[in-house]
Amino acid sequence: MADGEALQLAARERLRVANSRAAGLQIVARGVSVVSGATTILDGVDVAIARGERLFVIGPNGSGKSTLLRVLHGLIAPTHGAVTWGGRNERPPGQAMVFQRPVLLRRSAAANIAYALDLAGVRGSDADRRVAAALHQVGLLDVGDRPARVLSGGEQQRLALARAWALEPDVLFLDEPTASLDPAATRAVESIVRDIHAHGTTIVMSTHNLAQAKRLAGDVLFMNRGRVLERAPAADFFRMPASAEAREFIEGERL
Repeated sequence: MADGEALQLAARERLRVANSRAAGLQIVARGVSVVSGATTILDGVDVAIARGERLFVIGPNGSGKSTLLRVLHGLIAPTHGAVTWGGRNERPPGQAMVFQRPVLLRRSAAANIAYALDLAGVRGSDADRRVAAALHQVGLLDVGDRPARVLSGGEQQRLALARAWALEPDVLFLDEPTASLDPAATRAVESIVRDIHAHGTTIVMSTHNLAQAKRLAGDVLFMNRGRVLERAPAADFFRMPASAEAREFIEGERL
């Protein structure tokens, strides 16, 4: 068997093992495709996410990372295939998502969090407690009364994380949350992500930052042209990626 064929077999085996973990599965996508006009954005994707994971989705631009997160979160319905949450077809309430560019309301930082809690049915003293705790956890307690839209980019992203954290989600989806931030702001966001995970939240995050994936990921899911080509523990993936596309991607990022 040629070396290339052996690596492809290894990649498929890693995917099979990762997607066959039966215990504690929170989200399962089977044969998921998303088609828009003549464009196939996702092409027969299989993904299984177990409770407590830190799954990082990487790949080149246009590989389908953001669309996959939206499908797993239930924001986009697949054209083909299906997603289940805890074995059910209905998305549960215990999920939250933070986008690359946070959508903040024209009100104070604290009021942004309180509004999200109100939508979730959390009000009164419980909401007040959660607002204060979330602002404290992300280092924004002193600016809670300031308009959210005058905060710096890094502060706005931390506020978006605080808003999600206050909801006490079982799963948090993060779509390249540090893509437009400077190194200091990026490290601050990474620290918050670690803390959220340490409190028991499953993390599913897309990123272009390979160093970030090395620092934070449990497993890495590599996508290319709408397909999942490889999944492996982060250390294994970066030491010896099994697909030619992943090797080329990593080498290209190093140049």
